[in-house]
Amino acid sequence: MSDASEWIKRLKLAPHPEGGYFRRIYTDERAFPTLSGNRPLATSIHYLLTQDSPIGRMHRNRSMILHYLQDGGPIEYVLLPEPGVCRRVVLGTGADEQLFLSVPGGWWKACRLLGGSGHALISEVVVPGFDGADHQFMPLATLKRDFPAMAAELLAFMRQP
Repeated sequence: MSDASEWIKRLKLAPHPEGGYFRRIYTDERAFPTLSGNRPLATSIHYLLTQDSPIGRMHRNRSMILHYLQDGGPIEYVLLPEPGVCRRVVLGTGADEQLFLSVPGGWWKACRLLGGSGHALISEVVVPGFDGADHQFMPLATLKRDFPAMAAELLAFMRQP
């Protein structure tokens, strides 16, 4: 499928607070105990970036997230595992791109469409499962304190108030 609006309609996607569109497609019925309370063993979503919503804002989750490119792209992920460190990974079908990305819990991450692509459809699996209490958008003060050399470049990924 080549059109983002077709994916939104077919998959019944809604606007995502991080940017783009999403829908939860799976929640494991089994519970997993965490320090923050019980979580589903795993959850999964479809996540779509489009030309009208091309950026996933900087955030982190307590759980590990597995990302699988399903259609479109390329899409660049910006990963901030610790203060002062930035890694970039491109999901796509090109020679230097990959189809899968694992992001450990606690890492800051953001993403954006590259190269004028019309969309990127990603499926994500969260282990243990996603709970809104485990999600945090990066505060601007954290960006300036922990990533001062990259702050100007990373401003585009920050959530707008």
